[in-house]
Amino acid sequence: MLLCIDCGNTNTVFSVWDGQKFLCTLRTATEHQRTADQYFTWFSTLVRHYGIDADITDVIISSTVPRVVFNLRVFTDRYFNTRPMVVGKPECLLPHAPRVDEGTQVGPDRLVNSEGAYDRHGGDIIVVDFGTATTFDVVAEDGAYVGGVIAPGVNLSLEALHMAAAALPHVDVTKPTQVIGTNTVACMQSGIFWGYVGLVRGICDQIRAEYNKPMQIIGTGGLASLFAQGDGLFDFLEDDLTMHGLTVIHAYNKEHGTQ
Repeated sequence: MLLCIDCGNTNTVFSVWDGQKFLCTLRTATEHQRTADQYFTWFSTLVRHYGIDADITDVIISSTVPRVVFNLRVFTDRYFNTRPMVVGKPECLLPHAPRVDEGTQVGPDRLVNSEGAYDRHGGDIIVVDFGTATTFDVVAEDGAYVGGVIAPGVNLSLEALHMAAAALPHVDVTKPTQVIGTNTVACMQSGIFWGYVGLVRGICDQIRAEYNKPMQIIGTGGLASLFAQGDGLFDFLEDDLTMHGLTVIHAYNKEHGTQ
């Protein structure tokens, strides 16, 4: 079985893939201090809870937090006796090489999302990922990542608003019943929800105009399902896009004999 690990700035997600489907998906806070033994204790406990006999033979990792990769490598080597593929390392090949400015390092999560989206929907697409940052990734007709946009994430914006204006409370992100708020919380929720709907629509419109081709929009990430309620914002909603992309990259490397 394949263990896919996606380490983001806020959360780290583990998914077990049996070659046909994901058997379980587990989520934990990203902490660079977490040791290999702690990873295994947490992982093995939850896998048993799901009643899964997870005979892990391969591991692939995508991480936007370089400091955690060492302990994840130790975790996979010690407990599964396997060397993980790490997206972004030279030995981990991509099905489609990105076309960006020379010397630019593209975030592994963005490359993985691009490969997953292309595998499912083909090219000429925009992938909108609601993570710690809200990212827009442009995937060309041939599957290459060709650039994108990075904007502040929803929760990051809420936290900044609360920190900068002491009188404003923490609020949940939700779709308000109306745009005009009649109290402070409703005003903030409207501003965040409709503000990000406008941001996503505006940036995608600008990308389409510059790209000068019809493009489909794929939504993914924790809050994508919420913002999908914003007047047909996405053509497709993919809650497991990153994990699917990891399986695509893993299969490509297996086929081409790099691992």
